[in-house]
Amino acid sequence: MNQHLIALDLDGTTLNNKSALTAETIKTLRAAAAEGHIVSIITGRPYRIARHIYDQIGIKTPMVNFNGALTHIPHEAWDKEYAVELTRELALDLLDHQQELSIKTITVEDKFHVWANHPTKDLPEFLPDHLTKDQLLTHHNLNEDPIALTIEYQPGEEQKIIKAVNQKYGDFVEPRVWGGSYNILELIHRGTHKESGMFYIAKQYNISRQNIIAFGDEHNDLEMLDAAGRGVAMKNAVPDILNIADDVTAVDNDHNGLAKYLQDYFKLAI
Repeated sequence: MNQHLIALDLDGTTLNNKSALTAETIKTLRAAAAEGHIVSIITGRPYRIARHIYDQIGIKTPMVNFNGALTHIPHEAWDKEYAVELTRELALDLLDHQQELSIKTITVEDKFHVWANHPTKDLPEFLPDHLTKDQLLTHHNLNEDPIALTIEYQPGEEQKIIKAVNQKYGDFVEPRVWGGSYNILELIHRGTHKESGMFYIAKQYNISRQNIIAFGDEHNDLEMLDAAGRGVAMKNAVPDILNIADDVTAVDNDHNGLAKYLQDYFKLAI
């Protein structure tokens, strides 16, 4: 079989409902890589909370973080690494108006650093639950342009923030609401989504679109699955993803749906 790019969303897709990799998933992804396929994590997660998953799988291929805004090879100085940055001005403007915009927590990140207006226990897997003095988001500490901003807002107040961002920064910033039970708004550079990183990786390995297979379950996977040669929705995916997918896994993420699909598709012996 021709070399494929296997593009993997993490939460709700590669990871089970405990946000963990199963032994079967690890074995399957390693087997696919051993067959010569490019196995790449393409996630909305920042690098700081995706690196351990990459290392557990044991791959050496490019990874995409922040929904396409950072593409790199972990632990390597890759000369094709890129980051699509926002601006320091945007972050500090939101910090200065956090009260009137009903912002609870604002988290600002680049590849290796995180800053926040305060630690929070609300979503410890994604938002920082402790901060050192130099990680406190202030005009003094934030001295460079970040890659991503994540805003935890008061329930029902997301449109107020979106309106304020669009009025002043809408020419280059795209707000996205996480959805579900989360009161989380993510700000990314306009036009930067997961498929940007997916196609960039494919280009580095001369992999054609028809040989890209992408897996996902949530709204931030939509562009990636729609653009891939084969977009595969998890059985547990939201309706919008199920509607645009080329195929659907037989079982959900909590029952090794991704692994079983890859075993069948690539005839992998596990």
